[in-house]
Amino acid sequence: MVEKICKRYSLKKSEVVKLAFGYIDKAHINPSEAPESVKSELAKINKRQDDIIRFIRHYEEDQLNPMIRVTNSIALRFDAISKTLEALILSQLEASQERQTVILKKLSEQFGNHADVINNQSKQINALYQIHQRDYKKLLQLIQLYSELSACGVMDSKRKENLKTKISNLINT
Repeated sequence: MVEKICKRYSLKKSEVVKLAFGYIDKAHINPSEAPESVKSELAKINKRQDDIIRFIRHYEEDQLNPMIRVTNSIALRFDAISKTLEALILSQLEASQERQTVILKKLSEQFGNHADVINNQSKQINALYQIHQRDYKKLLQLIQLYSELSACGVMDSKRKENLKTKISNLINT
């Protein structure tokens, strides 16, 4: 039988014996105690599996489930805090925007008032300019008429009267 195993796995007899003893040692098999049956060995394996499953369930109930509940509780509190902070930040932003809107409205009103004042002053300046232009034209006409009057000779009395009338009409208008 050892030769068949040697051929099948391409091993030497000494290697097969060494590996077999290593397996017996690792599996904790006592070579002096032969197994009663395959069923009893499977039952032992099943018992070991059941023990492992019981340990896992016990660990799950004692350790994992409480950690999951605490983690869930922390997550819920974090969510509530983040929602509260979000609402606070949004309300602060809204209040800030309202204050900015009020300030901008006041600035707009002030600029509007200044613009009105500037427009009124511009109209007044324009009106004064028009008056000045009219008076300037009158002055030029008066200078021209006086110049013509001074240039008239003694014989041009009719012309002098006409110029005097024009001058007085121009002054009275």
